[in-house]
Amino acid sequence: MKTFLKILTIFIAIGAIGGAVMMWMDPTGVSWGGEPMLDLLRAKMPWPEILFKDFIPSGYVLLAVNGLPQILAAVMLFKKHPWAYRVTFACGIILMLWIVLEWYVWGFVALSNVFFVLGLAETSAAYYCIWKKA
Repeated sequence: MKTFLKILTIFIAIGAIGGAVMMWMDPTGVSWGGEPMLDLLRAKMPWPEILFKDFIPSGYVLLAVNGLPQILAAVMLFKKHPWAYRVTFACGIILMLWIVLEWYVWGFVALSNVFFVLGLAETSAAYYCIWKKA
């Protein structure tokens, strides 16, 4: 279970970092099909003229909310920090909440559904390790 969590946190972190970089490289979303999503963000989220002119702020938020915490969790797991499973559990909850927000904005998208399942797996595995006092 410990190895699974290490791999999972790294995989999720890479996904978040990759998503953030993709948003920064093409802030319009044209090259990766995100342009319609930007219109939905503008329609459903607060301060659209400030936060959603393009995807640059979204990339920073993705990195801060999902990328960096997952990296922190992975480092803590590798160093066997006593709070590693609690932090990993929190990362899984945060990821699932992020995906619920995505569902609100643009509905069910296959990649979002996959990452929700990954967040559920992360949370469940971390809970198991906390419960077993691994």
